[in-house]
Amino acid sequence: MVEGGVPYPMLSDQGGGIGTLYGVYDEEAGVDIRGRFIIDPDGVIQAMEVLTPPVGRSPDELIRQVKAFQHVRATGEVMPSGWTPGGTTLTPGDNLVGNVWKVWKPQ
Repeated sequence: MVEGGVPYPMLSDQGGGIGTLYGVYDEEAGVDIRGRFIIDPDGVIQAMEVLTPPVGRSPDELIRQVKAFQHVRATGEVMPSGWTPGGTTLTPGDNLVGNVWKVWKPQ
């Protein structure tokens, strides 16, 4: 990491080529609007969030989702609503259909 820098690569989207591909380029304003995309190691978008300029994104929610997708990839388990790291996960299957309430208690 460079002194005073950030620990990840940064880029500029002059001309909006990347923003256009992801549907977040505001052609009239000439800028990308607030967009966040979680892309897995296979290049598949797993999550996306697009907000208008007045509202910022949540770094805590981004980190929670990245951890959730990493856990799913590693274990095949899935996360119920409101899941946080270390919380209850679910094993997908026919026996879970209609029975989530028996397995999962809100945290």
